Amino acid sequence: MIALAGPWIGLGIIGLIVWIALAFWPARVAGRKGHSFFGYFILSLFFFPLSLLLAYLAHDRTSAGGMALT
Repeated sequence: MIALAGPWIGLGIIGLIVWIALAFWPARVAGRKGHSFFGYFILSLFFFPLSLLLAYLAHDRTSAGGMALT
């Protein structure tokens, strides 16, 4: 029985790593727009689709206003 647990533990660890890595996506988008990176990271850990949607719909608060000419 313990021998069967090994692959499941490895799969769980890989799943945890992927889950945390995906949480960085909305956090980076929100951080580039001048919003809290850490706040969006925590939100995306629990509600990934919502945080991703909110990050892309959030208003750009940087000085350029999101209208970079270069």
